[in-house]
Amino acid sequence: MPFPPLSRTPSGPRRRSLLASAAGAALLVGCSSGADPHGDTGGGPSATERARARAARDSLGLVERYDAVIAVHPALAERLRPLRAEVAAHARAFTDGTPTPAPSRSSKPKESGSASPSASPTVPAVEKDALADLAAAERSLADRRAKALLDVPGELARLLASVAAAGAAHAYLLTEAGK
Repeated sequence: MPFPPLSRTPSGPRRRSLLASAAGAALLVGCSSGADPHGDTGGGPSATERARARAARDSLGLVERYDAVIAVHPALAERLRPLRAEVAAHARAFTDGTPTPAPSRSSKPKESGSASPSASPTVPAVEKDALADLAAAERSLADRRAKALLDVPGELARLLASVAAAGAAHAYLLTEAGK
């Protein structure tokens, strides 16, 4: 007896795609250009230090997004806390263990019209949309990190590859949770 066709095609990346992406990123890390491993230019901070600082800022920004969603949608807190904790751990890894702020229970997202860089992200009123926005932020950051790992030396490239793979997995989990 033949099996009936599936009624819907799953959206988002499949597990096999995520694993292949992570494996490909790890292989790319093994290749190096032979350039100065620290990216020192003689002046201010090295390219490696700048990339590490940017990655830490990006992770902290993502932690703020999680905090804003949790503040607006407390029912999602249980589901989002583990992912938020991993993103905070990523920020600590990029800052050599400097603690990241804990989620604030009293923080309220600012008005959507605020354009200041320190403004809290705008959170959609519908939980499903809030999860979709978080998934898009995770996916976008994972993509940027996967591209950035080609321009940094060994250890930082491995860290970026690992965090990019985790971000892709987070995006998948958030997409599935939003269904």
